[in-house]
Formats: sequence, structure tokens, C-alpha cells
Amino acid sequence: MRLSTKGRYAVTAMMDLAVHQDTGPVTLADISRCQGISLSYLEQLFAKLRRQGLVKGVRGPGGGYRLAKPAGEISVADIILAVDEKVDTTLCEGRENCQGGERCLTHELWNNLSRQIHDYLAQINLEEFLSRPSVREVIERQGENGQTHEHEVKRFTLA
Repeated sequence: MRLSTKGRYAVTAMMDLAVHQDTGPVTLADISRCQGISLSYLEQLFAKLRRQGLVKGVRGPGGGYRLAKPAGEISVADIILAVDEKVDTTLCEGRENCQGGERCLTHELWNNLSRQIHDYLAQINLEEFLSRPSVREVIERQGENGQTHEHEVKRFTLA
């Protein structure tokens, strides 16, 4: 099992929204610049995240995206599944047909591992993850390195 960039980038982008949920909508351009993710790739991911009800768009000046639910109600597993990622360690994708159309000798082992990974990711929500000291350190470092969003720069210069 290997989580592709699609799932990793979706989780990173959603974390960015969660970090800035109290400062207003965030543009995809801001996320792209701050997190080093291609803007066109973010557009594709956010179309899927919007369809699954995890984000909502805000139109007009100062617009962008916000979380559609409280951060505590969005799990990492929700995000990964929303962008069509599979957390599956079996060769047969759970169909039990990997050995001449039959279940292989180690199917149960890999299937149980897949379930454990999914259960682990389902237990972690954005709010809980944001509260971790190691994550807070990264958020502070990004702020110190000038990786702020455009609306934050405007807000800080007006103050």
C-alpha cells in the first residue's frame, strides 16, 4: 500500500484550511504557494472535496474555500476517501481473486492491515491533529518564514 500524492496533498490542503478557519476563506493560490502544491492539482482535488461536502466555496472579493464542517468532524480517512484514494494493502483490492481467481494464502493478513490503517486514519480528525505540539511547531515555523496567506498579509498591514 502506498498513499499517493493525491491523498497526501488533499490532507495537507485540508489542514491548511483548518489552520486558517478563523481568519476567513483561503484561496487555492494561497494554499499552492504556502504548501508547494500545484494550483491545477488543487483545483482537481477541491472539486472532489466539494462534491463530498468537506469544503465549501465562498465567492467574491475575499473569497476562497472554507471547511464545510467543524474541523473536529472531518477525519483524515474522510479526506483520503473523498479524493478516491484507497487504503488497501491487498493485491486483489479486496476481491479475493489474486491466486487464479481464488483467495491467496496471505489475503487475511493484508486485508486486516488495510482495515487497521483505515481505522487509524478514521480516528484522527483535523482538530485533534492541529492540537499536536509537533504540528503547532510547523505552523509557527511557516508563519516565521513568511508563508502566510494573502488575506493575512493584508490584515496584518492594516493593523
